[in-house]
Amino acid sequence: MADVQPFCGLRYNVELIKDVTAVISPPYDIISAEEQKAYHQQSPHNVIRLEFGEEFPTDSTQDNKYTRAANTLESWLKEGILIREPAPAFYVFQHRFAQETGIKERWGLTARVRIARQGSAAARPHESVMEDRIVDRLKLLRVARANLSPIMGMIDHSRDNFSKLLMEAAKAGPDVAAMDHEGIIHNMWVIRDEKSIAKITSWCSKKSIYIADGHHRYETAAAYERDKKAADPYWSGDEPFNFVMMTLIGGNDPGLIALPTHRLVRLKDDSLVVGLREKMSRLFHIEEIGPAGATRSETLKAWLRALAKQGRRRAAFGVYGLDKDRLCVLHPRKRSGLQNLMPRERSREWKSLDVSLLHWLILRQMLGIDTPQKEATCLAYTRDGVEATEKVDAGDCQLAFLMNPIPISRVLSVADAGERMPPKSTYFYPKLPTGLVMYPLWD
Repeated sequence: MADVQPFCGLRYNVELIKDVTAVISPPYDIISAEEQKAYHQQSPHNVIRLEFGEEFPTDSTQDNKYTRAANTLESWLKEGILIREPAPAFYVFQHRFAQETGIKERWGLTARVRIARQGSAAARPHESVMEDRIVDRLKLLRVARANLSPIMGMIDHSRDNFSKLLMEAAKAGPDVAAMDHEGIIHNMWVIRDEKSIAKITSWCSKKSIYIADGHHRYETAAAYERDKKAADPYWSGDEPFNFVMMTLIGGNDPGLIALPTHRLVRLKDDSLVVGLREKMSRLFHIEEIGPAGATRSETLKAWLRALAKQGRRRAAFGVYGLDKDRLCVLHPRKRSGLQNLMPRERSREWKSLDVSLLHWLILRQMLGIDTPQKEATCLAYTRDGVEATEKVDAGDCQLAFLMNPIPISRVLSVADAGERMPPKSTYFYPKLPTGLVMYPLWD
């Protein structure tokens, strides 16, 4: 099962970096170009310089964002900006954040986890990946030789209380506290005592791990491991490259939230949209909902509530852009009939997901977005429904598909079946911060 171990992490030296809030960032793949620039300006020591460096017209094979990241990491270690934990430790996190129902908290354990064969109990993915992102992350990993941001994993989803185990280990005040740009508080405890480490390691060894967020980084770590083993036939299995840094969260933690990611369609050929409504109506019931508020924000809230109501009974998603300022809510006419149109080798659970129906029947078959290359050029993603509809209104894209969140239980079921949903099917919230602890691979 899972091999979860403590490690000697790299951390900011709080004697020199008084405000840790100024040096953390979100994961690289949700940072816009404007935000990337802002994080570079926020502090000369912000982790963005390692994780998501700027590119320049003068970049070369000897001087580029990857080599600059590696050189910066080396400089910060020499200058004492970053320090290394002297002995292996676990890193317990408490994330506190606001939701409509009040303040929530989520507990996580950052550790090094042995890289496992795909689909094994030690690492079950649930989403497909985009090859270009793996290439990018692998270029960085090869020169920086460190995991700079943790992968989010879910560990177990039984009645065992993982959060309680972590709370027991985090008895005193946190070693580090920071607040991100969304106002989310991240408290971190460094767990050094052998008794707590042994107890956590033993508990985790009996559990399954699911990759929640960071599929590209996991695939990157696996590719790096293969490279290193190919270069050294005498590897032992205990080298750092056999592991990847993960933050593990209990699958039943009430603070583990999965939000939807909406799809934006931008096609070069507008004619592909002509007749789409008729094609969809053969397979889906279509219900129209008009504006329901004084502002777009109020309308979106009403639309998403209606979409959620439909989603509690059946697969359902919305499409904006077919009929002026109205949302069309789609749900299957005959579930069994649609199942027969889906890939035969797929499980019933995968076939019944609204995101699977959308991608396979509408995006692939009706709109012709049927290759990874076409997905990269024709699809964009956002979790902001207002932004999605406004981009249609502005002519930046032709259609916006609004999605319901996928219940975590269904995410786990798909992973247990050894299958993967389309990319960006889930958006786990809140995101893990980058920069509070890093895992070096150079020992």
